[in-house]
Amino acid sequence: MGSVQGDARRKSGPSVPVDSAPVDSVPAARLADLRPGMSGQVIDIDESVEPSTARRLFDLGFAPGAEVTVLRRAPLGDPVVFQVVEYEVALRKAQAAGIHVRRIA
Repeated sequence: MGSVQGDARRKSGPSVPVDSAPVDSVPAARLADLRPGMSGQVIDIDESVEPSTARRLFDLGFAPGAEVTVLRRAPLGDPVVFQVVEYEVALRKAQAAGIHVRRIA
């Protein structure tokens, strides 16, 4: 099984666009920074994320272009429940911090 490379992972730095929207016109954020009710489109998974974790996130639906909505946070803020594809997925805040998204209004 190969690791997630190319479009799905990058070093920290400027965002890699998923579509034709100019990168400067839509601010990039970490998925962990979005509040409940906010949505984002996955840009990529940070290169600092372990390859096995990056692959698992990709398999769960956190792939470039996927729309993700924050549903709720646990009382102490961790874990966080996200809607991705047709599933609800709970991630630790540290895992969500490695996923870069473009906020959707």
